[in-house]
Amino acid sequence: MKIKTVGLFLGPILFFLILFVDAPKGMGEEAQAVLACTVWVALWWMTEALPIAATALLPIILFPLTGAASMETTTAAYGHPYIFLFVGGFIIAKAIEQWNLHKRIALNIIQLIGSNIGFIILGFMVATAFLSMWISNTATSVMMLPIGLAVIQQVGNSDQLTKSQRILFGKALMIAIAYSASIGGMATLIGTPPNLVFAGIMKETFQVEITFEKWLGIGLPFSILMLFICWKYLTRIAFPLKNLKLPGGKASIVQQLKALGSISYEEKMVAVVFGLTAIAWVTKSFLLGIIFPAINDTIIALMGAMLLFLIPSRSRMGALIKWNEAVKLPWGVLLLYGGGLAIAASFQTSGLATWIGTQMTVIQGLSLFLMIAIIVASVNFLTELTSNLATTAMLLPILASMAVALDIHPIIFMVSATLAASCAFMLPVATPPNAVVFGSGKLEIKDMVRAGIWMNLFSIALITLLIYFLLPYIWGI
Repeated sequence: MKIKTVGLFLGPILFFLILFVDAPKGMGEEAQAVLACTVWVALWWMTEALPIAATALLPIILFPLTGAASMETTTAAYGHPYIFLFVGGFIIAKAIEQWNLHKRIALNIIQLIGSNIGFIILGFMVATAFLSMWISNTATSVMMLPIGLAVIQQVGNSDQLTKSQRILFGKALMIAIAYSASIGGMATLIGTPPNLVFAGIMKETFQVEITFEKWLGIGLPFSILMLFICWKYLTRIAFPLKNLKLPGGKASIVQQLKALGSISYEEKMVAVVFGLTAIAWVTKSFLLGIIFPAINDTIIALMGAMLLFLIPSRSRMGALIKWNEAVKLPWGVLLLYGGGLAIAASFQTSGLATWIGTQMTVIQGLSLFLMIAIIVASVNFLTELTSNLATTAMLLPILASMAVALDIHPIIFMVSATLAASCAFMLPVATPPNAVVFGSGKLEIKDMVRAGIWMNLFSIALITLLIYFLLPYIWGI
């Protein structure tokens, strides 16, 4: 029996079983309904029993009918600001592709890095991780997506690589961009929201200030180690590329750059818009935010997209991008992420997230190493379906109280959960970067699950070892 058929029937069967059995102690009716609906949706996503975008609409049907959440609360998630951040980013990416700027950038990158495919992936990962240290993981992945797709197209034009090798490279590069965006964000205090939540709770609850430099002491080593493990795993095990090189090497790249000719007016203008958007994302926190306090990544992305409709083209009638070009967005991915956000919101409003958090108390009495491992693993897999920001906001106060009661320094548990919240690698809905690269059409859910489960396990092991053996020495606790 095919896995799709199994998932098709198992999803609704488990839904009804969970919905109508007696709920565990402390779990309310709304929380039980959310859990039942989430299991159904997650099974259909992972088995692709239905097209994933169609499955993403299930919460709109199930949540109101079961009392898990109102129609208004559920549908509001599909209009989340992140959805429109994706829209703005995808329109900019379309313009880059429309005028072949992506091809020019890709060829120059390959010329700079070299023709070894493994090192091309490493180059992308380092660049993505570095950008993600300073701007949002979502903005970073949106910026890198069109460039990565251009490199995949360039590799795909080679007749000297087999079809399977070209497909493997495409999958590896897309996943590498998503993973390195998440990994890079963990390096700095401002790189990802959970880090700031942790710093805020430490200040409010314990009057301890977590400075930028202090976080860097633990975040940067973890990020570097995780990035190296990720590169090795993706290129040697998940998508074995060995020592493949682009046929023709640098000579071929130089020839193709010459064939492109000099850069056109349209390419220059799209590059200016792309550059201004990137600069705005980078300077938002210390420059633009002072002038315009309400500005955020979504507004910046949409401003960049609007500019493309305003700047005229010289080689055709109309603007740099037309609506019939811009409208060809991966709408399925937007629905998919909307469904994920609806589930994440319902975890909070129904009390299911709080109930899950209180279950953490069952680990009392175990050794410190085991407690850290269980906290890291629980948060890691929980954030596959919930917002990492919401998860840390809900769990960190509970873990802080639990640590104090057990006479353990609260930083041990809190840093464990904070790092683990950014290490969800399995599902497109787990993080915005995962959703962005899934929109490329180069990946299937099974690709992300197969690669992501091992990355989850690697991160659990690394965080546990880092917290248990090194954190006390690095931070002197």
